Amino acid sequence: MVVIRLARGGAKARPFFNIVVADKRSRRDGRFIERLGFYNPIAKPNEESIRIAQDRLTYWTGVGAQASPTVQRLIDQAAKKAA
Repeated sequence: MVVIRLARGGAKARPFFNIVVADKRSRRDGRFIERLGFYNPIAKPNEESIRIAQDRLTYWTGVGAQASPTVQRLIDQAAKKAA
């Protein structure tokens, strides 16, 4: 099964997450198929905190990829911000 989930990056106490499409069996920060965007939970007010490639997200959900609950919340949050 293919899932859309977060892969952690950044330094200790400075998290940064990539939103990736990966096989469910691969590790959290391991191999992934495609990077769709990023999420920076500690972004300053004038910085971009989330970016998602909507066209690729639509493609992957169309072919059956399931978003994790956290990623689904971020997708909804990005849609509100864009509207």
